[in-house]
Order: sequence, then C-alpha cells, then structure tokens
Amino acid sequence: MQFQTIEREIYIDASPDVVFDVVSSPNHLRGWWPDDARYEPVPGSTGEIVFGDRDEGRTVVPFTVVDARPPRTFTFRWTHPANEPAAQGNSLLVTFDLAPSGDGTLLRMTESGFREMGWDAPVLEHQYEEHVTGWDFYLGRLRPYVADLLARR
Repeated sequence: MQFQTIEREIYIDASPDVVFDVVSSPNHLRGWWPDDARYEPVPGSTGEIVFGDRDEGRTVVPFTVVDARPPRTFTFRWTHPANEPAAQGNSLLVTFDLAPSGDGTLLRMTESGFREMGWDAPVLEHQYEEHVTGWDFYLGRLRPYVADLLARR
C-alpha cells in the first residue's frame, strides 16, 4: 500500500452551489464534520477545526484555506503545527472538486501529503488508516446533511 492519497467520490442530490457551501462554510462543516470550525472560506485564511468539546478533551487542528473557487473547488491544508504556516511537508492537503451531474453534484474528495510528512512507517500507516476511517465516516454524513438542509428550505 502506498499510503499517499485518499480519494472518495460521492453523488449528492443538490446543485454544486449548495454542495460548495456545505463543504466550504464553517457553519455547515459543523453539521457533518468537526464539532466547531473557525476560518473564513477564502484563500489564505487561517483558523482551526475542533473535534470534541472545546473545553474538555478536544482536539484542535490548524486549518488553512488554499483555494476557493465557487462552485467548483475548495482546497485546504490541515494538521500542521499551530505555530507554523501550512506547507507541503508539515500538513495534509484536502481538495473537494465538484462537478454537475444530472440534477445533482459529483463530489470528489482527495487528501494527499501523507508521505511528505516524514513519519516513520508505522506512524504513516496509522495516520493514513485513521484518515481513511475518518473520511469514510464523515463523508457518509454529508449526503444526509445536505438532504436535511434542503428539506428545511
């Protein structure tokens, strides 16, 4: 196994505009991925996403927006040390590419940069597998979140 890139593709029954908003806006991210998110969805913005309760046992992860081209692409770096700017070699790169498909959107998520992190083989394998499991879980929540969002409109 290469432990280099995670790729997932899912169809979402909503327009690319809606899906872009859901994968780029901190307000929507909180509904399907982290428990909290603080950043502006514009290139160069830095912030954080938080898993768990902010005051107890939380995991705070630095987050930097790399590219935002509505309604087609949203790219960010994360997992870098809080006191360092995100760059290749100290962070993972996630890209959401969206394409119209019928009445909905085909979303392709790619996460890369695992090997560039410089981890020893066991740590690399563990981190990669943890992210595979995480994305499978969280992306599984995306479609129902969008359906609920549309139902409330």
